[in-house]
Amino acid sequence: MFGKTIKLFLIDGTANARISCELSNWTGKAYKIPRNNLKQCFDRPELETTGVYMLFGKSSNTVSKNIIYIGEAENIYKRLQQHLKEKDFWNETVVFISKDENLNKAHIKYLENRLHQIASEANRFEILNNQIPTQSSVSESDKAEMEEFLSNIIMLVNILGYNAFEKIGETGNVRSVHVAENVFFIRATRGANGKGKPSREGFAVFKDSIIADPITNSYPKNMKILRNKLLEEGKIERINGKLVLVEDYVFSSSSTAAMIVMGRSANGLTEWKTANGLTLQEYENQDIITEKS
Repeated sequence: MFGKTIKLFLIDGTANARISCELSNWTGKAYKIPRNNLKQCFDRPELETTGVYMLFGKSSNTVSKNIIYIGEAENIYKRLQQHLKEKDFWNETVVFISKDENLNKAHIKYLENRLHQIASEANRFEILNNQIPTQSSVSESDKAEMEEFLSNIIMLVNILGYNAFEKIGETGNVRSVHVAENVFFIRATRGANGKGKPSREGFAVFKDSIIADPITNSYPKNMKILRNKLLEEGKIERINGKLVLVEDYVFSSSSTAAMIVMGRSANGLTEWKTANGLTLQEYENQDIITEKS
């Protein structure tokens, strides 16, 4: 895998306004546009062309997924203006166009369908599309070209701050590829049987992990709130008398993950262990020593 050069341009001179994003040797171009800056985009005639876009919104619930709407249009700017009037959930959009205007209707329909499919499989965001976009029929060569275009879209969306297309099990630890490739376990009292691994967002606990039941009397209040939210929203369900995590879930830290799984106060660095018995702390320190030697 080769390195890539990405050029970010702060169109309005600040990081919290409009941003354009270009990748070296790629004909595509991305724009990240806050909702309250959309009307200023009359100065971007290139947005009055064919492309795909995502509308992003934040959930008001601390546990619920954030929100995404995936669309395509032959005039991106016009379509976004319509969404400004009709949809109030979104606060930012990410747009992709072709600098050489080489995207046609079949191309963007193909990209829209694939983006919806990948976002559904990743299960990171709540998708607000009422229907699954239909996939257009494209030639074999166009399909190969669009898949390459798609891979760059996914990479840039991630760089621009949204992990909507990244599967939880594929997230890596920024400090060490080796840590990310290893799975860690918790097996403890009251039925706790967890499995997961570090990610750059915190710690991912995998589907089918069994959650301790009941919790201890000294269980932290903030953990009770989080646990109850996970139960209320169906991310933890009672199955055959056991509490089971029914989908992969990323917690803010290994300790938060450990406390949810174990139902008591816990230090994730020492509770999560590899199949060989190394704690997460020992494994990370071992990796750092290896890199230095």
